[in-house]
Amino acid sequence: MSNPGQADPTPITSARQLAEWFAAGCKPKSAWRIGTEHEKFGFRRTDFTPPDYEHQGIRAMLEGIMQKGWAPIRDGANVIGLTRGSASVSLEPGGQFELSGGPMEDLHAARLELAAHLRDVHEVAGPLGLGFAGMGFHPVARREDMPWMPKSRYAIMRRYMPTRGSMGLDMMLRTSTVQVNLDFGDEADMVEKLRVSLALQPLATALFASSPLREGKPSGYKSLRGHVWSDTDPDRTGIPALVFEEGFGFERFAEYVLDVPMYFVARDGQLLDATGQSFRTFMAGGLPSLPGIEATMGDVADHVTTVFTEVRLKKFLEMRGSDAGSAAMIQAQPAFWVGLIYDDAAQKAARALTRDWTVAQMHQLRADAPRLALEAGIAGRSLRDVARDALLISEGGLKARGLGEEIYLTPLWEIVESGMTQADRILEMFHGPWQGDARQALPFTEL
Repeated sequence: MSNPGQADPTPITSARQLAEWFAAGCKPKSAWRIGTEHEKFGFRRTDFTPPDYEHQGIRAMLEGIMQKGWAPIRDGANVIGLTRGSASVSLEPGGQFELSGGPMEDLHAARLELAAHLRDVHEVAGPLGLGFAGMGFHPVARREDMPWMPKSRYAIMRRYMPTRGSMGLDMMLRTSTVQVNLDFGDEADMVEKLRVSLALQPLATALFASSPLREGKPSGYKSLRGHVWSDTDPDRTGIPALVFEEGFGFERFAEYVLDVPMYFVARDGQLLDATGQSFRTFMAGGLPSLPGIEATMGDVADHVTTVFTEVRLKKFLEMRGSDAGSAAMIQAQPAFWVGLIYDDAAQKAARALTRDWTVAQMHQLRADAPRLALEAGIAGRSLRDVARDALLISEGGLKARGLGEEIYLTPLWEIVESGMTQADRILEMFHGPWQGDARQALPFTEL
């Protein structure tokens, strides 16, 4: 989840203003960039427990990396993030350490950024006795074992989440993901890209599955993280059917966002609890619980960050369906999507691959993929076969860029050809050399 941005005090009085905010993200192809975000679980090397904020833990990590030229982001007296240029480091609720990378021109630059960040993490974490692992769900810790980071929005969400689903707190505390932010040219291009990426997001869940363990035992899921999102908050998650309706565009998505219940309103450095109340009501005349406060464009920009659809529209598109994983898999995630939707021919082929899928079939695939991974199916085809087609399209799109970026798809090809996801490798080790000791998954997946 993002660090807070700069508030825009312009009053908002219509959905059209939000639609225009989305539309401001339209860019010529020459300006399209790649932004990768990834999270990782910290663990203490002595006993594999998650580090808390204090006690040579997450605060010390932030302060150590701050010495490498990063500026602090504070929530009250606490450092809760870092910023340097267009990149940031932020904290998930359970202390998951996140890099939100800057906009890169190509995948090679994204790889160098990732390598530099992991080098910094290793240098700071080593003396603290900490390691950081890339998995989609914590393999050992119970919910009550996870620390809470001192970030105001998380206190609000902690109270609200259990009212909307049984696994919202697990999502906050015990999951980690890798995401990519990609650009669009105009409204029609945004619609096409959003439809393609939403339809294929369950495939990404399967390909990147790395979370088969829960509290020390196999969970029955390959991507337990993916399953957790199925019962987190139905008001703001999933694959919105409206995206596939005739006439969908910026304004229709803006109308949808205005009806997503709020979490908070930021004023004077404080977050005010607005949970469950409609932004549309806020925009129309204010919230009864917060009298005298007028809705602004800054408020709606904050509100957009609390929409958790499988692909989130902001001033770019944010792919959200993948488990965290190894460094090679972190790099493979943006490669997969760049290949599919940054080349015109590849994007048309990807749309053709998914065009006949119904929304009901996509919803079923989203339910099946976390459990079955590539053994799931859609429209009479196995997901493994669909994955092979999608990778061929992505590879072609990357080759068309002429930069040699298709090399980053190698781990995905290995998964499709072998049928073995990261989750399957973890289970193989759990039942073999680890002799049922799930704690070993943390050093095994260390970044």
